[in-house]
Amino acid sequence: MLAGVRPAMTALSQSAFGVYVHWPFCLSKCPYCDFNSHVRHAEIDEERFLRGFVREIETTAARAPGRVVSSIFLGGGTPSLMQPATVGGILDAISRCWPVAADCEVSMEANPTSVEATRFLGYRAAGVNRLSIGVQALDDASLQALGRMHSAQEAREAIAIARAIFQRYSFDLIYARPDQTPAQWGDELRLAIAEAAEHLSLYQLTIEQGTPFYGLYSAGKLTPPDEALGRELYDLTQEICAQHGLPAYEISNHARPGAECRHNLVYWRGQEYAGIGPGAHGRIDIDGIRHATATERRPEAWLMRVETSGDGVTTDDALTRSELADEYLLMGLRLAEGIDPLRYQALAGRPLDPARIAVLRDEGAIVIDADGRLRVTQSGFPLLDAVVADLAA
Repeated sequence: MLAGVRPAMTALSQSAFGVYVHWPFCLSKCPYCDFNSHVRHAEIDEERFLRGFVREIETTAARAPGRVVSSIFLGGGTPSLMQPATVGGILDAISRCWPVAADCEVSMEANPTSVEATRFLGYRAAGVNRLSIGVQALDDASLQALGRMHSAQEAREAIAIARAIFQRYSFDLIYARPDQTPAQWGDELRLAIAEAAEHLSLYQLTIEQGTPFYGLYSAGKLTPPDEALGRELYDLTQEICAQHGLPAYEISNHARPGAECRHNLVYWRGQEYAGIGPGAHGRIDIDGIRHATATERRPEAWLMRVETSGDGVTTDDALTRSELADEYLLMGLRLAEGIDPLRYQALAGRPLDPARIAVLRDEGAIVIDADGRLRVTQSGFPLLDAVVADLAA
C-alpha cells in the first residue's frame, strides 16, 4: 500500500453509488468508434455471459458491501442486443447483492434498429426506466457516412416507441461532421429538440487513433471542421439548447432542470461506482482508500477470468491524494455546477493556487460563485483541457 493515500473520509464519502455494466458486442463497428466494442458473427452465449456478470457482481459486492445503489447504467457496445431476460438477470443480481434505492435510475443504451426497438417493452418490464438511444444523426446521408445501420425514419420511430414506454429517455447526436454547416446543424438540432423529452447528448466528432476515420483523415480523405468552425458550431449548440430549455449541465450533455442523467453525475462528481463486464472501469472505496479498477477488455478472456477467479479485474490501483484530486478537477470542471475548492483541498492536501485562479478569472475562463464553487464559464468550456491543466499544475 502506498504511503499517504488515505485522504479525509469526508472528502471521499458521497451518498451516491452507481453500478456500470458493460455489454461489449455490436452488430458492426462504427468507423469513428474507439470504445471497447466487438463484432461477433457467431451467436453470443448470453446465458454463459449472464452467469459471468452475476459472478463478477457478487465478487465486487463482497469487496464493497453495504452500498445503496442509486443508479445503474447498462452501456456498451450495444446492450439492446441482449434479450430482456438477460437484462433482468443482471438487474436481479445487483438487487440481491446490494440494497437498491426505491428511486434508482436504471439506464440502458440502445440502437434504433427496428428489431431492437420491439424489445423496449421487455426492457421496461425487466426494470429499465431510462433509455439512451444512439441516434447520432437525423438524415440518411449523414447516418451512412457515420457507418450507422439504421435510417433516420427508424431513429424517429425508435424515439416514438421510447416516448410511449419510458418516462425518461435521451438520445445522442454527433455534430461537427465533415461538410456540416452551422445552418444545417441548427436545423437538425431544432428537429432533435422537438423529439426530445428532457435530455440530449451532443458530441463533437473527434478523430481517434486506431479508427477507420483516423486512417481516412491521415490520408487526406476526411476533413472535419477547423477550430473556428468547430467553435461556431459549439456556440450555436449552447444558444439553441438554452433557448429551448435544455441548458448544458455538462460540456456535452443538455437537460431540463432535474432531468440530468444521475448515473453520469456519479462519475463527474467523483462519487463511487462499480465497473462490471469486459473493459469496465470502477472507482470503489475500500477501508477509506479509493481504488481505480479495470477489467479485461476482451470479452471471451474476461469471461474465462471470471469463471476461474470470480472477477475479470486486471487493474486495481490505490489512488494517491494527488491522483484523487486531479480526477476530481478533471471530471468536476466538465459540469456547469463546477467544483468545491474545499473538497479539492481535502483530497489533495493543498489548496488550488490562488494566483492561477486569479489569472483564469481575469481571462474570463472561470468564475467563483457566491457559495465558493469554482466553475468554468461558457467561453471557457471550449478551452477546458487547458483550464484543467493550468489549475492542476
